Amino acid sequence: MACSDPATTQRELVQVTSAPRKPRILLGASGSVAAIKFGNLCHCFSDWAEVRAVATRASLHFIDRASLPKDVVLYTDEDEWYSWNKIGDSVLHIELRRWADIMVIAPLSANTLGKIAGGLCDNLLTCIVRAWDYEKALFIAPAMNTFMWKNPFTERHLMSVDELGVALIPPVTEKLACGDYGNGAMAEPALIYSTIRLFLETRTQRGRGRVG
Repeated sequence: MACSDPATTQRELVQVTSAPRKPRILLGASGSVAAIKFGNLCHCFSDWAEVRAVATRASLHFIDRASLPKDVVLYTDEDEWYSWNKIGDSVLHIELRRWADIMVIAPLSANTLGKIAGGLCDNLLTCIVRAWDYEKALFIAPAMNTFMWKNPFTERHLMSVDELGVALIPPVTEKLACGDYGNGAMAEPALIYSTIRLFLETRTQRGRGRVG
């Protein structure tokens, strides 16, 4: 029986143990018609990264759970409540905050944008944001009607979250779900994915925020 060269074996062991793990991406969806694309968004990330998903109650009206990758767990408000029974049990929004390397909220509705800007945290998604470690990246991809996008409140809210260090993936101009044509449609899942991947790979190459 042939024996392996110890030096070679040691090098192989080092290579295996030092290999970086996959990025951990937490995807969030809020109540916008664009949430119909959430399954597609999850698929974009699932081959490259470990993915967990969080959905608000309103977003579930548009999300087809069957469209999600089989290995992606979708958490809702009910999971937050039912996972805790007594003092000492883990708290889901804290555990997800710890687990994730990056959080991406796509789509981000006008309502959830307003909540985040005001520091409100009345569901699982906004509780994660309220507890977020802003040393880690948080991206938002808004989706709303053009009139809502142009509303002065939206500008104020975007300024507030920008001060926190939240990164904006801007909406695009196209025919909206309501039939209007204008700015406010969520960026396509492929663009969101490429933006996040480029961000993380660029940061890793610079020696910052290495995962694994």
